[in-house]
Amino acid sequence: MEEVSGIGVPHTQLAQDAARLVRETEGEFLFQHSTRVYFWGALAGKRKGLSFDLEFLYVAAMFHDFGLTESYGESHRRFEVDGANAARDFLRSHGIQEADTEKVWLAIALHTTNGISPNLFPIAALLAEGANMDLVGAGYDDFTAAERSAVEAAHPHPARFADDFMQALYDSLKHRPETTQGTGLADVMAYKDQSFRRRDFSGLMRTSHWARGR
Repeated sequence: MEEVSGIGVPHTQLAQDAARLVRETEGEFLFQHSTRVYFWGALAGKRKGLSFDLEFLYVAAMFHDFGLTESYGESHRRFEVDGANAARDFLRSHGIQEADTEKVWLAIALHTTNGISPNLFPIAALLAEGANMDLVGAGYDDFTAAERSAVEAAHPHPARFADDFMQALYDSLKHRPETTQGTGLADVMAYKDQSFRRRDFSGLMRTSHWARGR
């Protein structure tokens, strides 16, 4: 069982099956990111003294970017929902109780929606915190230098991580740009595609049927 800075990967059939499926489907780049997300989230939960199930946090971390894979090349759902649906199907196939399955679904579906996840149950809060730490270094100073070094030693960020991750996002979302509107992913679309225009909610209100007298 792998252990990093006192946090272990659950040594269960469920966790092993999740890791195998995700690694084979996503490839090494996203799998390593997902693994770091798990460790950041678990370390944050330990620091805060939260009570949570490591196994379900691990599954949520494994599947949180599953919607970016090639199998969703024709999907027009938000990639977070595609990943959440895949995790739900996986958990149901392993006989996990519906209440736990739905918590993992919500954690994944909301992990890019800032301001919501921290107010839900621990797995949702920790998944979002782990993802933000790994992507943009949010909460970097809340982790000790030893914790950061341990995670990086076991699962290091590639030298071009930011560029490669944005490319992975763009490759998955360029056929469904409408799903990024109103989220930080719209920033990625605008960065990668100069023709992309962010939706202006104020403009939508000012030009709505109500504002124009129907």
